[in-house]
Amino acid sequence: MVDVRRVKLPGVGVLHSFVAEDGGKVGVIAHRSGANDLITFSDAESPDEVTKISIRLNEDEAHTLAELLGGTQITESLAALDQIPGLSIDWFSVDYDDHIAGQPLGAPADHGLIGLTVVAVVRGEAANPGPGPDFKVFPGDTLVVAGSPEKVAKAFDFFRTGTVAARQALADAPPGT
Repeated sequence: MVDVRRVKLPGVGVLHSFVAEDGGKVGVIAHRSGANDLITFSDAESPDEVTKISIRLNEDEAHTLAELLGGTQITESLAALDQIPGLSIDWFSVDYDDHIAGQPLGAPADHGLIGLTVVAVVRGEAANPGPGPDFKVFPGDTLVVAGSPEKVAKAFDFFRTGTVAARQALADAPPGT
C-alpha cells in the first residue's frame, strides 16, 4: 500500500504526495479554489539536480486523469460487487415529478427500508459519497443505491411516490399476529 502524505498549505489548500517505487515523488495540490496541480519531482542529492514538473488541471481534466488512472478499476470493482448473490447496486435518476425531488434524502430505515444504503448522490460531474439524511436531492441527481434487489425496487418506488408498499409477508399474515 502506498503511504500518502497530507500537508496543509495555509491559504492555498492541501498537498497530497507519495514516493513512487523508483524514488520519484508525485503529488497533487488541491487548491481551495478548486484547481488542482499535478506535480512530480525527483529525489536528488542537491537542490540544483531536482527535476520538477507542475501541470495545472481544471476540474474536468482532474476527473479525466483520475478516470485514466483508476476509474476503470472502480467500475470493475462495482461490477464485481453486482455479481454477489443478494446484492443489487442500481442508479435512480431523479425527475421533477418524483417525490424525492427537492426533499432531504432522509434515512432509508425511517421509511421502512432497512438493509438499504444510498451509497452516493451524483450531481453533474461531482459525486457526494455517503450522503447524510439532511442531504437535499434535486431533479437531475442520480442516487446510487445498494441492497437486495427487492429493497432497491421498493426504494425506487418510494423515491417516485413517497410511499413504500407493504411487505407481502405482513399482508399474508393471519389477523391478530
